Amino acid sequence: MNVNVRIAPSPTGLLHIGNIRAALFNYLFAHKNGGSFMLRLDDTDRERSTEEFAKAIERDLSWLGLKWNRFARQSDRLARYTEALEQLKVSGLVYPCFETQSELDLKRKTQLGRGLPPVYDRGALSLTEEERTKLMAQGKKPHWRFKLNADDVTWDDAVQGAKSFPVAALSDPVLVREDGVPLYTFCSVVDDVDFGVTHIIRGEDHVTNTAVQIQIWQALSPKVPPAFAHFPLIVSASGVEMSKRLGTLSIKSLREEMEIEPMAINSLLAKLGTSEPIAPRLALGELVDEFDLKKISHSTPKFDTVELQALNAKILHLTPFEAVRERLQALGAGDVDEHFWNAVRPNLAKLSDIRLWQKVAHGPITPVIAERDMLTAAAKVLPPAPWNEETWSKWTEAVKGETGRKGKELFMPLRLALTAADHGPEMKLLLPMIGPERAKARLAGETA
Repeated sequence: MNVNVRIAPSPTGLLHIGNIRAALFNYLFAHKNGGSFMLRLDDTDRERSTEEFAKAIERDLSWLGLKWNRFARQSDRLARYTEALEQLKVSGLVYPCFETQSELDLKRKTQLGRGLPPVYDRGALSLTEEERTKLMAQGKKPHWRFKLNADDVTWDDAVQGAKSFPVAALSDPVLVREDGVPLYTFCSVVDDVDFGVTHIIRGEDHVTNTAVQIQIWQALSPKVPPAFAHFPLIVSASGVEMSKRLGTLSIKSLREEMEIEPMAINSLLAKLGTSEPIAPRLALGELVDEFDLKKISHSTPKFDTVELQALNAKILHLTPFEAVRERLQALGAGDVDEHFWNAVRPNLAKLSDIRLWQKVAHGPITPVIAERDMLTAAAKVLPPAPWNEETWSKWTEAVKGETGRKGKELFMPLRLALTAADHGPEMKLLLPMIGPERAKARLAGETA
């Protein structure tokens, strides 16, 4: 069987970490099975959908490397939804309803007040054809509901196992509003039928939708409905449910404000909530080879930005120079060569940190003078140029002989004077980049 999966974000906001987890699972599943990965914009909400958000969705997915094979917009398929609605009318599986929102709200309150579940009472089904005609003559436009079968809907969920949902406990879903706008529940099924979607991988908050959509699928098509997989939703590190409106967790924010690498996000989300350890990966292909829906746990995973930042640093520490050459130029660090990159990358938390070590190497920085007498002695035994990776050990041996210092008491004052920091890349690598003149000036306490 050809595997066809899709993600269907609404362009009503920025993609967030939860959206991307769903997109990544679908992408990895498609590529693991030699299938197709589709991006479909669910943009029938004309009031909230914008082209700006649509472009942002495409930009974020592309930045993460989640390239799609097929693309569609629901706003281009309105005629198809009208056609599908007519099909359901002919089969008698949809019916017009004329209640206003306030009338429906009153019904719900009454039911709740009587201790009953707020399920639509199918009052519109009792209208005669004459009553419907009269209402329409008065200018009232109906919304259309799908008539659910009361039988439980069952499916074998690839993550949760055997599922059975009591559809009788649900209201008949509205498929098309009174203003003619088709809704998600309906459009999604029509699209999945038409595009031959074989597997739907999404969060467990869609389980109720799945039960309803299986019945709509069966009403529209003789084909077997797709296979389903519902994974647990992530929560914050403190256990709070994460909202897509938390801007700090938008992909745009992670990219532009926190400067997270795309593969750090992919590496974390691919393993978060699975039975496998989280580890840095430099290419999506590695994650494809390792992906299996059966590895997804039933427990609720926690997303921690601290963990993401730590993983981001590990990604940078493994990244080869060629992979960042163009980005370094865009950062204004075009003079960084492979030798410099390899020397400082173990100390980078984010790519822009390279500027700090450029400044340390080329100045100017204001040295931290902790032991002036010792630094004066160290300056006297500075080796002559040219310097290489052996210079540091030769020099510190000379300083040790001159001062009697060793260990931290020897190395830390030198590092503070030369770099103005108590940690950083290996000094044997940094010292030749700093050079004799700048080193001598800094040992004297001068800004250089």
